[in-house]
Amino acid sequence: MALTKQEWLALEKKAHELRRLCLDTTFWAGSGHIGGGMSAMDVMTVLYHKYLNIKKDDPNWADRDRFVLSKGHAGVAYAPLLCDFGYNDMEQLKTFNLTNSKMGIHLDANKVVGVDASTGSLGHGMPIAVGMAFAAKVLGKDYMTYCLTGDGELDEGSNWEAAMTINHFNVNNLVTIVDRNHNMIDGNTEDIMKLEPLADKFTAFGFNVIKVDGHNIKELCDALDIAAANKNGSGKPVLILADTVKGAGIKMMENNYKWHYGAIDETMYEQCKRDLDAYYQARVERAEKEAN
Repeated sequence: MALTKQEWLALEKKAHELRRLCLDTTFWAGSGHIGGGMSAMDVMTVLYHKYLNIKKDDPNWADRDRFVLSKGHAGVAYAPLLCDFGYNDMEQLKTFNLTNSKMGIHLDANKVVGVDASTGSLGHGMPIAVGMAFAAKVLGKDYMTYCLTGDGELDEGSNWEAAMTINHFNVNNLVTIVDRNHNMIDGNTEDIMKLEPLADKFTAFGFNVIKVDGHNIKELCDALDIAAANKNGSGKPVLILADTVKGAGIKMMENNYKWHYGAIDETMYEQCKRDLDAYYQARVERAEKEAN
C-alpha cells in the first residue's frame, strides 16, 4: 500500500489531533504517562488509520486484525485514539483515571470498547499477542496481530520467551513494534539496564528487524508494508524497531525520563499546545518536501 502525499498529510493531521487530545486527557486527569504516549502516537495513528483491518461499526468482528498495547501505561494516548475512532464516547476522556470511570489508567478490555487485551503489567503483551496470532494460524484465519511494546519493558524476561516462541513457530502473522524512546521510569534505558545492541539481539532471536524513525510516517508505512507482505509467506517474523522521542512534540518533555509520568498545570498546558502546533507545522513541511 504505497503511501500517497495526500495520505501522508492526512496521517500527520490525525497524529497531531491525537497528540492534542492526549495532552487534553492528561490535563483533565491531573496526570498521566504522557511521555511514552507521545512517543507511541505515530505508530498507533498509522496502524488504526491505514493498516488495521477493523470495522468501526463492529469492534468485535471475529476476523478483525488484533492490536495489543503491551506498554499499557500509554493508555492516556490509546484512550483518545479509541474515542476519536468512534468506539467510545469522547466525554469519557474527561473522567480518565478518575474514580468510577471506565477509562482507567491501564485500559480494561471489559470496559473500553476496541481494546483487545487488558495490559499494564509489563511483559504480558507480547505473549498474549503470540497466542492471538498463533490461534489465527491454527484456525485458518487471515487476520494479523500487531503488538506495540516499550523498550524499558524489554527488561521483562517474558518478552524474550515470547520472542523464542515467535521464532520457533514462525509466527509471521504477528508484527512486533518496539517504541524505542530510550527512556524508562528511572532514567535512560542504557543506564538502568543496557539493551544495546538491541537490533542484533532480536536478529539473533530469528526476526527480520527493520529499524525506522518512529516519527516518520513514510518509514513506518514502508516497514508495515513489508510485514504485511510476509504474512502468508515463509519469511522471518518482522520486528519494527521504531526510534522515537519520549514526549515527542513538547519541548520540556522531549528525551526527559522525568516525563514518563507527570502532571500539567494550566500554564504548562498552554505552552504544550503551542509546542505541539509548531511540531505539527514542521512535520507538514517535511512531508510536503519529501512526499512523491
